[in-house]
Amino acid sequence: MDHSYQLETLAVREGQARSQFNEHSEALYLTSSYVFDSAAQAAARFSGEEEGNVYSRFTNPTVSVFQQRLAALEGAEDCVATSSGMSAILSLVMALCSSGDHIVASTGMFGATQQLLGNIMTRFGVRTTFVSQTDAAAWAAAIEPATKLFFLETPSNPLTEIADIAALVQIAHARGIIVAVDNCFCTPILQRPLDLGVDLVVHSATKYLDGQGRVLGGAVAGSKKLTDEVLKFLRTAGPTLSAFNAWILLKGLETLKIRMEAQSASALQLARWLEAHPKVARVYYPGLPSHPQYELAQRQQTSGGAIVAFEVKGARDEAWKVVDSCRLLSITANLGDTKTTLTHPASTTHGRITPEQRAAAGITEALLRVAVGLEAVVDLQEDLERGLSGI
Repeated sequence: MDHSYQLETLAVREGQARSQFNEHSEALYLTSSYVFDSAAQAAARFSGEEEGNVYSRFTNPTVSVFQQRLAALEGAEDCVATSSGMSAILSLVMALCSSGDHIVASTGMFGATQQLLGNIMTRFGVRTTFVSQTDAAAWAAAIEPATKLFFLETPSNPLTEIADIAALVQIAHARGIIVAVDNCFCTPILQRPLDLGVDLVVHSATKYLDGQGRVLGGAVAGSKKLTDEVLKFLRTAGPTLSAFNAWILLKGLETLKIRMEAQSASALQLARWLEAHPKVARVYYPGLPSHPQYELAQRQQTSGGAIVAFEVKGARDEAWKVVDSCRLLSITANLGDTKTTLTHPASTTHGRITPEQRAAAGITEALLRVAVGLEAVVDLQEDLERGLSGI
């Protein structure tokens, strides 16, 4: 398809190849394997000499459409889809790093990512140094001769810290280091890291790409040279996106731009209300001038996104009181849904990391994270007010 089309057009049309039935909506191919015309064709398909489907662990027409469509949205040469966002990160690291290699990553990121890089991968001889998301000099200082990868998520989860992507790319590429960015919070609608020089983009497609909390999925997008390495790992290890989940995610992509823009606008409105609330100590939202990286966010993103974090005046008891008083907001750790969600990161998403790691990431007991959905903002305010007014 002509990639000069706008993002919303690519999100609806890119990648579709109709079958002999000439269907209008993308077909769902529920099959584990494929029939070959001959022994010679089977051999050619397995060896890679001939393109085509082999086995749905690593080739499926529905998954291929999703991969092609997301690649087009990110401005990537290629994309590999996985079973979840965490399996995408695992596949990337396992594909690119070996025992003895070193990673530099940001302290402010999803708790499971910290667990994977800081604990699990060390068992395989891959070490990670965690540094401040916003201190480019700290990233440069952390580089070792064995450093293979810079990994960051921007905005970060949950404090929405913004990394200067172009600056970190310049530091890394001067030393031959690969840069990967988790673009889950922004999606390609609000931010395109590859345009800023990043090598690979990672997604938890479970979040905004689906947008309705229905299925799990992940993806790694970038140059074909690097995604081919990820595909080699996926082909053997099998953290595969199912055809059904890919089909659901394709439907999610069709409304991605509309949802991201609407949810971001509501998040800004909610953030302004929270910042003025007498029971709120601090609000973290890139669209507010009070955000430490506000100017950078204005250059790097098209809006502040749909995640708002805030600290209540108090600690865990007060934060939990706000959570328990809600009748509308969903108390769940997922985000990116059309339904607004509320979570207490210190006891949920970041509960498995050490208190010292939480402190380094700025995650206090008073912190709450709101992933703004598509409800009326006035209703969200009323729901939060019920708890805030009581502390």
